[in-house]
Amino acid sequence: MSSNKNALIRYKTLDKCLKNKYKKYTLEDLMEECSEALFEFEGKESFVSKRTIQLDLQNMRSEKFGYEAPIEVYEKRFYRYSDPDYSIHNISVNENDLKAMNNAVQILKQFKDFSMFKEMNGVIQKLEDSIQSTNQKSIIHLDKNEQLKGLEHIDILYQSILNKKVLRILYKSFKARESNYFTVHPQLLKEYNNRWFLICWCKSSIMNLALDRIEDIEVDDITKYIDKDFNADRYFGEVIGATVSETQRPQNVVFFVTRKHAPYVKTKPFHQSQEIIKEDDMGTTFKICVQLNFELERVILGMGEFITVLKPDKLKKRIFRSLKEAVGNYSADENP
Repeated sequence: MSSNKNALIRYKTLDKCLKNKYKKYTLEDLMEECSEALFEFEGKESFVSKRTIQLDLQNMRSEKFGYEAPIEVYEKRFYRYSDPDYSIHNISVNENDLKAMNNAVQILKQFKDFSMFKEMNGVIQKLEDSIQSTNQKSIIHLDKNEQLKGLEHIDILYQSILNKKVLRILYKSFKARESNYFTVHPQLLKEYNNRWFLICWCKSSIMNLALDRIEDIEVDDITKYIDKDFNADRYFGEVIGATVSETQRPQNVVFFVTRKHAPYVKTKPFHQSQEIIKEDDMGTTFKICVQLNFELERVILGMGEFITVLKPDKLKKRIFRSLKEAVGNYSADENP
């Protein structure tokens, strides 16, 4: 159990003791009560020291966690709240606290359409009702597309990862003529550019399945789940987006951005490896080290004439070919 959770259990136990009007608690009694409470949660012996309880009481008295609990020592050995109606669960909040809570609720509301958040809808509504006195509209808006295909699968995929369940998924990629069943061991749900993906273990390798290409899902209760202890940061560390090649090595991608648009790339790097290798009056030359995937090309093409790929030649040729085909979509007589 984490130290933070231990502390919360101790504070809750101390609060229960200190507001008890019918029993006197010494420091030793509080130590025993907290040790028993931790034993109930952890299922193993857990001794709480005198020093720990003293620090807990000191923290509860202070402004550190906003408690400012009126803890007093009476008859030189017993502890209680001087205010019999006080509890750390009845802490008053000021207007700024309410505004902060309101913003948090507004952010949560933007996720309410995901099936995994449906159980929270009642909680969110209660929070909203309790802080409605602020009359403050949301000042944070998250981009989302409620028409995205495949969102209906998120709940079962989420639960399968949480509960370590194997799935049989009927999937049809954009390139495939027919749909195929895959037995997969779900590891992670990933969102990129308003599109969701399931990262899963299948046939001795990691597979990336776009949710909008999933046609059917069945739970496989027979096959034993394989937990790969998946590290998302490491797996996606050398790519832009969600497409990772098991065989491709990352390459140095060098590109030039015109002076007017360079600040956008500086403040919103293409990748965490991005660095500036040259800067002059014409613009800035950047370098990133990534795999050459579809998402990288989309990012580059999205900047149009304001970016030029310098290295590697393979990527330069891909971008040139795409731009040439794009120009071909427009006939000369259509130009203004």
